[in-house]
Amino acid sequence: MEAVEEPGNLSGVRHIILVLSGKGGVGKSTISTELALALRHAGKKVGILDVDLCGPSVPRMLQAQGCAVHQCDSGWVPVFVDQEQSVALMSVGFLLETPDEAVVWRGPKKNALIKQFVSDVAWGELDFLVVDTPPGTSDEHLSAVEALRPYRPLGTVLVTTPQAVSVGDVRRELTFCRKMGLRVIGIVENMSGFVCPHCAECTNLFSTGGGEELARHAGVPFLGSVPLDPQLARSLEEGRDFIQEFPKSPAFPALASIARKILDRAQARGPD
Repeated sequence: MEAVEEPGNLSGVRHIILVLSGKGGVGKSTISTELALALRHAGKKVGILDVDLCGPSVPRMLQAQGCAVHQCDSGWVPVFVDQEQSVALMSVGFLLETPDEAVVWRGPKKNALIKQFVSDVAWGELDFLVVDTPPGTSDEHLSAVEALRPYRPLGTVLVTTPQAVSVGDVRRELTFCRKMGLRVIGIVENMSGFVCPHCAECTNLFSTGGGEELARHAGVPFLGSVPLDPQLARSLEEGRDFIQEFPKSPAFPALASIARKILDRAQARGPD
């Protein structure tokens, strides 16, 4: 059945990507942030919707903490993190009175805010909207998927680390995607080895290849492996643009390749 185009604040967004993982601590926010920056450097206009309501870390990663969200006729105006206004961000972190305030909400209140984020943020014209999600397959995920479904998301990027315990959780996330009818763009293996800051040698701190093996067994694309790189960690802590400032880092070609594969997927899909 052909999807009916929905009016509203997402009507100017060409492609929506959800970043998922069944496990916390695998670097979904890192991948979401660096993917958005890589797409920006590819000439695209990008938005990030941070629906990790209990751990909104993207504002810090983009040096946008403390920014205020304003209202316009169409709803909330997202925070632009660069002078060219090519990266827009919306997060519950902008709505808290203090950075240390905890979001102690029951499910219905969380779900209502996620639906409001989808319907009431004036994104304008975007090439990509990257949705950073919390761990698991809980209420927040169901609310986000159901609210975004009318806009036909391009698909999901699943993030894992190499260890079997992480891969097992992401395998369950694959099942979630299939049950919800979500396309899987591919799997990213994050923290795939540690890059020595002195000699640039990459050492496998954990097991290796779990993400690639999972992709092969599941019959979905493997988008690439991103190593643990102190330069990447420092850029996220300081809110700097890693893609621009560290082009010689071993993590740079991995992130650029992931962005290129997503651009190819979007191009292959064509206009909706």
